[in-house]
Amino acid sequence: MLRILVYLIFIITVAMSALGIILSSRLRAKYRTVVFSSLLYYQVFIYTFGFYGIWGQVLINSFLSPLISGELLLKVTDISLLLGLPFLVFAWLMQVTFSSGISGRKSNNRFAGWFLFMNFSVLLIIGYIITTRVSVNSTVLMKDYFIIMNLVYSFISANIIHFTWKGRSLVHDFDRRVIAPAIFLVMIAQCVPLVFYTSQPWLGLIFIFAFFLGNTFLPVYFTYGTILPEFTNEPVKDRSFDVFCRRYEISPRESDIIREICNGLSNKEISDRLFISLQTVKDHSHRIYIKTNVRSRVQLINLVKENLTEPAGNNRRIM
Repeated sequence: MLRILVYLIFIITVAMSALGIILSSRLRAKYRTVVFSSLLYYQVFIYTFGFYGIWGQVLINSFLSPLISGELLLKVTDISLLLGLPFLVFAWLMQVTFSSGISGRKSNNRFAGWFLFMNFSVLLIIGYIITTRVSVNSTVLMKDYFIIMNLVYSFISANIIHFTWKGRSLVHDFDRRVIAPAIFLVMIAQCVPLVFYTSQPWLGLIFIFAFFLGNTFLPVYFTYGTILPEFTNEPVKDRSFDVFCRRYEISPRESDIIREICNGLSNKEISDRLFISLQTVKDHSHRIYIKTNVRSRVQLINLVKENLTEPAGNNRRIM
């Protein structure tokens, strides 16, 4: 049963990896910006580590454990995992670089140099400890390294996105409030199974699933969860209204009401057009006023117009 579960999770992780890389490639091709190149490289590096450093451990233990001694097996798995850690370092660098680009900060080659120097210095120290000090539990050492550094760089990335650089963020406030905590929550979901893991197979599988699933969040969100008018020359009329609705947490039915209000219809006319009762229209309108902090139709219409980014001279009707 456990073997079947391992095979199933492996297939799922392959699919999630392919999804993350394909979506990141499409984002880079669509928006043609180095910001999404960083996201693509992050996906490539993190999933390379996932298959080489994580699934590689499963493969080594499955096939070599009956053939070699436990001490030699431990050495092989330690060296294999240690050789996979550079991919993790490059993935963290790309994560921070992507977060900086989204928040409006310019890339800094000096930062990248110092980042790589410090992290590879740490890896050299870990490698020296593992190869020369038999008394050290190498598995615990590298597990703690992953947890601590993942915590540090996820926290840094989340804060970079949350606190914009001089108001130059390339995503809207609503998206920043979603992305920043989500990055940190993904890290928590990945690290919690590791904290309690010693040799339990089911905890290891939970960690693997959380690792691969969590790292698909960014490409999935930027593909399906948000709109980025700053990156494209396509018409932005409808997209601007969609951004307005997400910013103020407007439901689909409430957005229909807003469209008709902006088109000049009365409550009765909206009721007839949308096939809902007059009281329902009034209830939706009241909730819209609360969410957008306006007191009248005129204020609502003006607020919508201010948030639209249509070219000058376009008809202001949004339907």
